[in-house]
Amino acid sequence: MNRAPSADGRLAILALFAVTAGWGASFVLMKPAIERQPVPDFLATRFLIATIILILIRPRVLQSISPRVWWTGGIAGVVLAFGYVAQTIGLYFATAAITGFLTGLYVVATPLLAWLMFRQRLNGKVVIAAILGLTGLGVISLNSFGIGIGEVWIIVGALFFALHIVVLGRWAPGADAYALTVVQLIFVTVVTVILTFADGDGYIAPPDTDVWIAVLVTAVFATALAFLLQTWAQSKLDSSRTAIILTAEVPWAAGLAVAVGQETLAIRTIIGGAIMILAMLIAEWPTRRKPKPGEIVPIHPLGHFE
Repeated sequence: MNRAPSADGRLAILALFAVTAGWGASFVLMKPAIERQPVPDFLATRFLIATIILILIRPRVLQSISPRVWWTGGIAGVVLAFGYVAQTIGLYFATAAITGFLTGLYVVATPLLAWLMFRQRLNGKVVIAAILGLTGLGVISLNSFGIGIGEVWIIVGALFFALHIVVLGRWAPGADAYALTVVQLIFVTVVTVILTFADGDGYIAPPDTDVWIAVLVTAVFATALAFLLQTWAQSKLDSSRTAIILTAEVPWAAGLAVAVGQETLAIRTIIGGAIMILAMLIAEWPTRRKPKPGEIVPIHPLGHFE
């Protein structure tokens, strides 16, 4: 039985809820911004700023990065970059609420990928969560014309995020979290910068103040500050409690999108979203069995920010 959290524990819980609110708000802020700045250019600007902030906070981090961290962080960073690109393209075509709900599929997909790639044993709750997740996906996404292009991109992004967790869970245990995150963000920046030139138009800067606000808020609060708060909070709380709190990102995204008048939730989106959240909670809910050494668990990983 878990003891009641200490004063530091209660502060850590509040910090994690603030982080999830920042992630949820980022969907709402990015939605109009990426309609005025291309997706790769927005992401390149965001992650370049976030990387610079984390390096400035701890300048010696670059000297402490081992070849193993460069290798592992580089692979994870490339996977993470494709996850962000796919998710953000999906956000362009879909809504902030649906993006939040469907991104949560990474929680269910992580143990499934771990099983497919490394034959990590599946337990009953993962199977139940997967069935519920697919049900919620069907309720939210399917219509008379099939599944929308935005939803497809978001699902692809969620699968990349799940792969990102599997990569970190398999090859990154024991690595310095700060250094590993900096390396990942460097590679996310490099990949997105390359993509800005892939269309032949080169880099396009944020065109107005509103887009710059979205870039800065997502870079500073939803990425750099989120990492610092999440790292500190996870040192004060057990991993199961942390994982459950971090699922609050999904309702934050939907609630804030409605609150600012960006969208109105349809009944099926509410029902499907509730099923998705239930699937996430089941997948993350603590059990008496402790994870085995090397076992990959679907916790929101360090360096994985929305």
